[in-house]
Amino acid sequence: MNGADTAWIIVATALVLFMSLPGLALFYGGLVRARNVLSVFMQVYAIACLMSVLWLAVGYSIAFGGANAYWGGLGKAFLWGVDADSLSGSLPEILFFAFQMTFAIITPALIVGAYVERIGFGFVLLFSGLWMLLCYAPVVAWIWGGGFLSDGGIFGETGVRDFAGGIVVHETAGLAALVIAAALGPRRNATTPPHNPGYVFIGAAMLWVGWFGFNGGSQLAADGGAAMALTVTHISAATASLTWALWERIKYGKSSLVGIVTGTIAGLASITPASGFVGPVEALLIGAVAGVLCQEAVTLIRHKLKIDDTLDVFAVHGVGGIFGTIMIAAFGAGSWAAQLGSLAIVGVFTIVVSHALLKFCALITPLRVDQETEVNGLDLAVHGERAYDHSS
Repeated sequence: MNGADTAWIIVATALVLFMSLPGLALFYGGLVRARNVLSVFMQVYAIACLMSVLWLAVGYSIAFGGANAYWGGLGKAFLWGVDADSLSGSLPEILFFAFQMTFAIITPALIVGAYVERIGFGFVLLFSGLWMLLCYAPVVAWIWGGGFLSDGGIFGETGVRDFAGGIVVHETAGLAALVIAAALGPRRNATTPPHNPGYVFIGAAMLWVGWFGFNGGSQLAADGGAAMALTVTHISAATASLTWALWERIKYGKSSLVGIVTGTIAGLASITPASGFVGPVEALLIGAVAGVLCQEAVTLIRHKLKIDDTLDVFAVHGVGGIFGTIMIAAFGAGSWAAQLGSLAIVGVFTIVVSHALLKFCALITPLRVDQETEVNGLDLAVHGERAYDHSS
């Protein structure tokens, strides 16, 4: 065990959890109507709790059990055989478990942005739990768990390069979000502006800080590689924020606060897979393109394809993660066959599994709330609370 590595990953684990609670919750919560903000908080918080338990039960074992190249198995269910002295590289394995658990929390939580304001709460929990176990965890096994897409797998000695989750986190969450949004159909009132841009700003700022743990921690060591990953993450986020705001100014005549912080998230998602393989100049280029590319993807999904991915999960996270994964090959840090092939394999797998789980879960619990609940807001109808009591 290396003490410095262990100390850094303890901090990184806390930072990644901070991304979900409260960062993502505030970012998403500020973007919805005032009558739905608590439902968004509840969905993100409940997902964090449920994924933690499921990751302990079987998720970690499926991802990192190492049974074969396709499935980790159940040998480490409930951390069987893992104690305080067990090691994973230079880290206590229990810490590696906890660090990866925070990734298993935020990935299904990202999908929340696609279905807010019209989803059934029971469906959220059922789908998220099954999706994490049957879609996310197997993809982790394939790429980070030594599976068939990693080094020595189907792409030869050099497998796919995905440092912190361009494929594992952002592509899978983005495509699942698109599947659910298409199945749900549009909101009955899709033109209401964000009720609290201040929440959106605070949440985005928390996500930016937390992302240092997300990408820097993925080095799994306290060394120069972690420092470089942290630095390029920041450069990409800053650059994408500026290009998003500039492109918005060119198109619409004004740069918005919600726009610039959405650009931040686009830059962070895009650099995530490449953060361990590129330098500051490459990060500058990735961020510069991401701010425009993801904004145009928003327009395509909303206005051309007419899919109400409410908070643009696929356009920002999905497109950003895919773009960053491709740029690894473009900068010569990975093979084109492995990068594109893995994107295709995981993409098809995610769409098929997400669609099947959606159909299955809809048989057990309603997919969408009724019209009255949607019009009046989920906060009071589903959770019996209001975010703002203006009479008190």
